[in-house]
Amino acid sequence: MKKLILLLNMGGPRNLNEIEIFLKNMFNDPFILGVKNNFLRKILASFITKMRLKQARQNYAQIGSKSPLCEITERLCAKILKASDEFLVDFAMNYTPPFTKDVLKKYQDVAQIVLVPLYPHHSVTTITSSVNDFFRAYNELSLNANVMVVKPFYDDSDFNDLIVNDIKMASLGADISEISLIFSAHSLPQRVIDNGDLYEMNVLTQIEILKQKLNENNLFFKEIILAYQSRLGPVKWLEPSLNSVLSGLESKKALIYPLSFCIDNSETIFELDIEYKHLANSLNFEFFRVVKCPNDSDEFVNFILDYVKE
Repeated sequence: MKKLILLLNMGGPRNLNEIEIFLKNMFNDPFILGVKNNFLRKILASFITKMRLKQARQNYAQIGSKSPLCEITERLCAKILKASDEFLVDFAMNYTPPFTKDVLKKYQDVAQIVLVPLYPHHSVTTITSSVNDFFRAYNELSLNANVMVVKPFYDDSDFNDLIVNDIKMASLGADISEISLIFSAHSLPQRVIDNGDLYEMNVLTQIEILKQKLNENNLFFKEIILAYQSRLGPVKWLEPSLNSVLSGLESKKALIYPLSFCIDNSETIFELDIEYKHLANSLNFEFFRVVKCPNDSDEFVNFILDYVKE
């Protein structure tokens, strides 16, 4: 009997009507909002959603009125399935359809499920949340499959080779000695890190690995900088912010790699490609380019297949 590879991610609206669903579910996640009381968290999640909904719809309207996350992940699944006859392959989202319970209903007879959270770094806000969502659905359906959760792959040599190659291809034709390479990671509230979350430590470890691999590949940028994007609210978040880094960048030339994401989504194609590009233009940047995520590339397909077999 075949094994199931189940890719996990937070989800993204597939149309304008799903934006409200996405926001409500995300802010009602106790791993995101951090409010333990279910009733209070639900009320607060509804309030935040109402406050953000209009702006979110305007933002998504600029990128085709949807997130590309599901479509790209569908293509990734199809390519993994085509590349191997050993596995069944599917994906499930945390905050938007296809929801985990609905997906698992299709695979109640499989003997083994290999969970692949599509987050390179561990965080309670991402991997823990997605895995908990899976096991909640797994238990509600009374499944008996053996479950294996792959470990975060931020320090995997093959995965980082893939990133270095994508950076190399994205910088072709440019004098990289004059360009600042900025690794942009999704930010988290400082309190999450202070409570023991491994995310920042994982990110810093990966940066050191990538610096070494870039040197080994004779890719010598003017400088390599870590910055954080996507902060929300008045509390203290991980720093420096990408906004402050770009504003203070002397080179006026930046290549951005979205370090926290495996699949392009609104935070890469809108926030980085549109909002931060607009900031760069206002600052008279001579060069500004965002590297695409691994997405459904053949290299990422091969990496996943190799990684689940380790």
